[in-house]
Amino acid sequence: MALRRLPAISSLTLLIVLVLCAWRPPTASAGFEPVSPAELQMSKEPQAPGAAAVILFRQVDRDDTGRTAHENNYFRIKILTEEGRKYADIEIPFFKDRGTVGNIRARTIRPDGSIANFDGKVFDKSIAKARGLKYLAKTFTLPDVQVGSIIEYYYTIDLAENFVFDSHWILSNELFTKSAKFSLKPYESDYSTMNVRWSWQGLPPGTAPPKQSPDRVVRLETSNIPAFQMEDFMPPENEMKSRVDFIYSDEQPESDAAAFWKKTGKKLNGQLEDFVGKRKAMEQVVAQIVSPTDPPEVKAQKIYARVQQVRNTSYEVSKTEQEQKRAKEKPLSNVEELWKRGYGNGVQLTWLYLALVRAAGIEAYGVWVSDRSNYFFHPNVMDRSNLDANVVLVKLNGKDVYCDPGAAFTPFGLLTWPETNVQGLRLDKDGGSWVQTNLPRSSASRIDRKANLKMSDGGDLEGKLTIAYTGLESVRRRVEMRNEDETNRKKFLEDEVREYVPAAIEVDLTNKPDWSSSESSLVAEFTLKIPGWAAGAGRRALVPVGLFSATEQRIFDHANRVHPIYFEFPFEKHDDITIEPPAGWQVSSVPAAQKQDGHVVVYSLQVENSKNTLHLTRDLSVDVLLLDPKYYPALRNFFQVVRTSDEEQIVLQPGTASASN
Repeated sequence: MALRRLPAISSLTLLIVLVLCAWRPPTASAGFEPVSPAELQMSKEPQAPGAAAVILFRQVDRDDTGRTAHENNYFRIKILTEEGRKYADIEIPFFKDRGTVGNIRARTIRPDGSIANFDGKVFDKSIAKARGLKYLAKTFTLPDVQVGSIIEYYYTIDLAENFVFDSHWILSNELFTKSAKFSLKPYESDYSTMNVRWSWQGLPPGTAPPKQSPDRVVRLETSNIPAFQMEDFMPPENEMKSRVDFIYSDEQPESDAAAFWKKTGKKLNGQLEDFVGKRKAMEQVVAQIVSPTDPPEVKAQKIYARVQQVRNTSYEVSKTEQEQKRAKEKPLSNVEELWKRGYGNGVQLTWLYLALVRAAGIEAYGVWVSDRSNYFFHPNVMDRSNLDANVVLVKLNGKDVYCDPGAAFTPFGLLTWPETNVQGLRLDKDGGSWVQTNLPRSSASRIDRKANLKMSDGGDLEGKLTIAYTGLESVRRRVEMRNEDETNRKKFLEDEVREYVPAAIEVDLTNKPDWSSSESSLVAEFTLKIPGWAAGAGRRALVPVGLFSATEQRIFDHANRVHPIYFEFPFEKHDDITIEPPAGWQVSSVPAAQKQDGHVVVYSLQVENSKNTLHLTRDLSVDVLLLDPKYYPALRNFFQVVRTSDEEQIVLQPGTASASN
């Protein structure tokens, strides 16, 4: 997962915060609001038929006025069915380096109106979501929750100091919401004029847009917010939800998007040139890295590799303010200073690369791009903070090559997945121009699994497995495990193998993969045992061919689709498996070769019997990023064929039977 890297040289630093889906009443400090008889007697919600639970009321009161922004949050939830009792297990997610959660209060109102206050322990828990995303959560369980109960809780998020936060109200929730209120006290500065404006999308029908009162507080009241449906392989959920986005600026707002971005581009280019404009010093550095006779592409790659060796503070474990002072890590003002100190954050290292390739005589441009991991970019919104990652556009042999050495473990010429296929502002003195970063082909990011296995008389498979992760597949794993010890890295890789195989297995990592490189594949070697993989049927043994097919068995099961289909990046999986049957057994039959070509998704499977040794090759490629829901039936049918093919079986018989292909 790419790390969010913020500009250190802008006049207004904005930190994007993932706002948590939970809210609190204005009187929370004084206790909970009374529960009405109608809420106690409620047994169903006509606008959410069959719902296990509904949110009766939710509220956020956010205050950005002080040095430390904070947000008071509240939920009141009605439990309607036995399944709804699961909502008694509360998770309050947060990111450790962006704030803390405190002032937690909770209670259960039983169907008869009696109250059970929560007085148990709150735990910190690490939560792993899809695609490698991890966060912490405050977790606890409310007492005595029954069908007909009401649960409610509130808490405060204290956000990190000395930042102006770009705020979002995320209205949608996994449960239907009957009523909700939101408020924001905007940030005010004693040093410059701070303006706040807002835009919205998907407000529930009949909801009036947010308005600012004479007291400067922005407020919104809404009701009957539909439950948000989560789906596998969907665009970033906050992008799809009903929401309000707030934008802080120290400049007067523009009415014309083109004029806004031209003015913004000139300002960003001026800041960039101030930071990289140390040509003579950079020429001296380049002379230490490249040879004058090197071709431009070799120079670009050598400089890239050298920049990635510089200490990158964006990928280090977060330090406290006191630790930073002790380390004397003062802000850097230019690339010369960065080089002398020997460290910088990801943004600064990418700009260092720009300065060095220019000093090597190569045409190159700085580009601010829009990270697509949480939101999609909309230029008409005119929000500078939405261009939240930086890359370098290098002109080599008439081609545009995008580079981001400030993104750790990312190979030359490849961007982290949130930076691919996105709009970016290529900077120059005239205000810049829009460009589109490239989308790598599926072959650039592969998982290659090679297994050499023997089958026992009892049907067990045992042998060696080697997995090579390349491109964005290796980047993701190296970034995720960058601060872990060898024990956790070993467990991580072994757990992934367990996810691949649709059976209980025994697996042990036997080598020490290279976790530090950006150019080489991440290669892991294992011993593997799959007990009982072959099933007996009379005088025959049946061997399923889909040895590493488990991850494809669990996707696109649902008949209907609401959201677009969204893959983070194109990818390929290639399996090369050799199986030696037990002594005295012969291969009786193998499945016919399979080839399913869906143009943007392709699958093939081939099983060969050579000298009574089985050779299985399986390939799956996904060469698409975003598909309209209307293509979901075709995509679902494709993966149903994949699952059916993976369930085909090889038939083995005692050696008296003749072998055949």
